[in-house]
Amino acid sequence: MKLDILFSPVLTDELFFTGKTTVVIDILRASSTIVEALSNGAKEIVPVGTIEFAVKVSGGMFGGQTLLGGERNTKKIEGFALGNSPSEYTADVVAGKTIVFYSTNGSRAIVKAKYSSNLFICSFNNIMAVARHLKKFNEDVIILCAGNNNFFSLEDFVCAGMLVNELTNGKKKNDLTDSSTSALVLFKAFGKEIHKMLSETEHGQLLIKNGYEKDLKACAVLNNKDVIPFYSGNAIKVLK
Repeated sequence: MKLDILFSPVLTDELFFTGKTTVVIDILRASSTIVEALSNGAKEIVPVGTIEFAVKVSGGMFGGQTLLGGERNTKKIEGFALGNSPSEYTADVVAGKTIVFYSTNGSRAIVKAKYSSNLFICSFNNIMAVARHLKKFNEDVIILCAGNNNFFSLEDFVCAGMLVNELTNGKKKNDLTDSSTSALVLFKAFGKEIHKMLSETEHGQLLIKNGYEKDLKACAVLNNKDVIPFYSGNAIKVLK
């Protein structure tokens, strides 16, 4: 199993992912929000690359069964039912619903990797579930960090390092690229105190400033979900 990590979606184009197994990570906050929504019974999540397309897509769906969710620059978008806080996606709100979802980093990364043969979403919340499945799958893996406005994001890279650590079990039989090796080093440096790390990152500081400190706590919880979000047919659903 070869393990490679991309710092940001801007580093490559859509066709690069053709035929590949990809894991998208956006720790603050899309990955956790997607995992939470699916855990609470959402039918599917349709990730989109622009706000305009989100509105267009949702207009063509069944009104009562479709919700618009997401954020732009951390804030809930005007006219959207939901923002990008995991706590908003409760069972009474999302169960049985299709959620058309846009976020500044996460949804765009997922759309970028849409031509992957297998595309999964990973957070700290479900990292063990994803790792277990990938081990059984035994394919080369591209880990795509959503980043922060196309720049490097420490929290995504640390989570990627944790995933590499779980997949290798500390063994060197796997083929690691330089980026995977670097992520392992950062995971060992920052992975023991996840909430503290998130609170000190650039994006974490911005979220705290804008009143979303509770979201950091939710995103820092380790392995409290057994859901594996899987992209298929333009939507993200629970892998059966």
